[in-house]
Amino acid sequence: MGYRVGIAGITGYTGVELVRLAASHPELEVVLGAAGASAGQPLSTSWPGLQGLTELDVESIDPERLAACDVVFLALPHGHAARLAPQLVDAGVLVVDLGADFRLRDPEAYARYYGLTHPCPERLPTAVYGLPELTRGQLAQARLIANPGCYPTAVTLAALPLVEAGLVSTPLVASCVSGVSGAGRSPGPRNIFCETHDSARPYGIAGAHRHTPEIEQNLGCQVVFSPHLVPMNRGMIATVHARLARPIAAAELQELYATRYADEPMVQMRQDAPGTADVRCSNRAHVHVALDAERATVTAVAVIDNLMKGAAGQAVQAMNVALGLPEGLGLPLHPVMI
Repeated sequence: MGYRVGIAGITGYTGVELVRLAASHPELEVVLGAAGASAGQPLSTSWPGLQGLTELDVESIDPERLAACDVVFLALPHGHAARLAPQLVDAGVLVVDLGADFRLRDPEAYARYYGLTHPCPERLPTAVYGLPELTRGQLAQARLIANPGCYPTAVTLAALPLVEAGLVSTPLVASCVSGVSGAGRSPGPRNIFCETHDSARPYGIAGAHRHTPEIEQNLGCQVVFSPHLVPMNRGMIATVHARLARPIAAAELQELYATRYADEPMVQMRQDAPGTADVRCSNRAHVHVALDAERATVTAVAVIDNLMKGAAGQAVQAMNVALGLPEGLGLPLHPVMI
């Protein structure tokens, strides 16, 4: 018998991706889908393409109903999950929060960047950050998983081997681009067609973006982070520039990355610079690193699908680890090419 799954926030982009992934996961059955809106309607009303895949009706978000599940994914705006998660965890549910409520260990940083006093700061030490490449050992015992942000996932995977080896002088510089789905499904100036088509723009620069403290928490150093929104549906590139703290040969640098990610099923090292189409709809990150010996710098690139390795796919990957299942179970490893 598999695990009974509930999804709160099921009508959003990450919620519907979780439905799609669960349908191909042999150990999961989505038994409850909840959302603040659309309650009482079939899920296929919001997403007609799901007809025949699921017959779920969307429910209102009811903690008691969610507590009857084995696993609950909270795909909700920040501030909402922290009010639901404690009750669910106490009921024995494995909770995966795809929002920001449990990512930052410092409640003051949460208040500064998200504009809210954290509803349950006493629970922050119990949450395990859900990046298996960084916290796999801790995830094996997790009951509350803080799913990473999309930008922090990409930047961390690009820079982690350099930082772990003590090779870089800080701050790091991370220039990133994201598809428009990263802004969510609710229409607004940042994601309506006429504002995004045929246009790219930076936003949240100079330390203003909410993912800045999460990236710095992961890497343990300062990062100059500059995100950009570009006119594509999905996909993310993180290009990280680092000044070397000591000399390193190009072959040694390549070996450093190859060794660090050799046993990581969701990271593929590339000899050439990858593009977002290489990971579209897959849960893999493609990573490339290059040495500029003349300028004593390293450039590392990671590409991910922001809705997969940057959101829903990573949530399932972390859940698999927490449940003792094969890490890649139910996850697509190869892209939709065209």
